[in-house]
Parts: sequence; structure tokens; C-alpha cells
Amino acid sequence: MLNLEKLTKRYGALTALDDVSLRIESGEFFGLLGPNGAGKSTLMSLIAGLRPADAGTLAFDGVALNADNSASRLALGLVPQNIALYQELSAEQNLRIFGQLFGLRGAGLRERVEEGLAAVQLIDRREDQVKSFSGGMQRRLNLVAALLHRPKLLLCDEPTVGVDPQSRNAIFEYLERLNREGLTVIYTTHYMEEATRLCSRIG
Repeated sequence: MLNLEKLTKRYGALTALDDVSLRIESGEFFGLLGPNGAGKSTLMSLIAGLRPADAGTLAFDGVALNADNSASRLALGLVPQNIALYQELSAEQNLRIFGQLFGLRGAGLRERVEEGLAAVQLIDRREDQVKSFSGGMQRRLNLVAALLHRPKLLLCDEPTVGVDPQSRNAIFEYLERLNREGLTVIYTTHYMEEATRLCSRIG
């Protein structure tokens, strides 16, 4: 599904990624395990198209991922390490905005917003501003926002940083269910127990 060949990324004199090659199969739950500063987030940003690689190639379903073919990235979902939500808006308003950015409208959008809020147990907080949410609740909502368009590949960049055990377990169970239903997941973490529980293969 995803093929990375000899990816390199530098920030000035710092080499964040050095000649990285990786192949992710469809339906896999792949874990990238490493300490802070290992280059995990940099790799995710290259796959998502947030930054260009200095060298190497990326291909998704046999199609090159580059600046000239950004349409292929519509099949990707990204859960960033930093919360990417509008704090002054409600949970439902946030999801409607993200859904519209992916082209969802009308009944289809309403249905996916309902499904997402129910899946992460936020139905009763749908009208509350995100700034009133705990860190764990924001993490769960962030996950739903990345899944509204039903991507084929989900990129999770340390999605449980700073969350309580209950929210962490809810995120784990949701990701495990989605993976059983066929979603391919790449998951970065520096927690060995997370990688051991969730991932079918670890790098």
C-alpha cells in the first residue's frame, strides 16, 4: 500500500531522516517506536505532505506522492501530535468544518459526525466548546476529525500524549476496531506497551 524508498530529510546541519526505506501492507497496524527526536514525526509529516523530502520517493497504491499529485493524499488521515482543533468552537462544529474540507455535505456529513461522536463517547458534549474539554477528550475528537472522510490509511503521531488512562484505552479500542474493519494504521509512539498491544509489526 505505502512504499518509502531512501527518504532523507535535513534541517540545516541536522539530518532528521537518513536513507529510510519502509513498506506498509494493506490492513497492517504498523508501529514506529523510538525516543523523542528519533525522526518519527518528521517521517509522518513527509508521508502527509506537510514537508518535502530532500531525497527519496514515496508511493501510495503504486502512485507517487509528490507536490504534483497531492490528490492521492485524500486517501490519508492524519492525527497530529499537537491538537488540531478550533478551541472556541463546539465539538460538532469542529467535525462539520473538517468534514466539509474533505467534501462532505448534507445528510452524509451529519451521519458521519454522529457516528464519530458516538464512537468516542462525546455525544453528550457535542455542543460544548473544545476549550472546555480535557486533554483526553480533545485527543479523541482529533482522532474522529481525521477519520470523517474514511481514509484508507491513518497516520497517528503519538495520539495519546498527555491523556488519562480511560481516554487512552478508549483510543486504543477504537483504533483496534477500525483496524479489524480493514483500516491500515501507522502509529508512532515512544511507549513500548502501546506498540506491544496495538501493532502487528514494529519498526
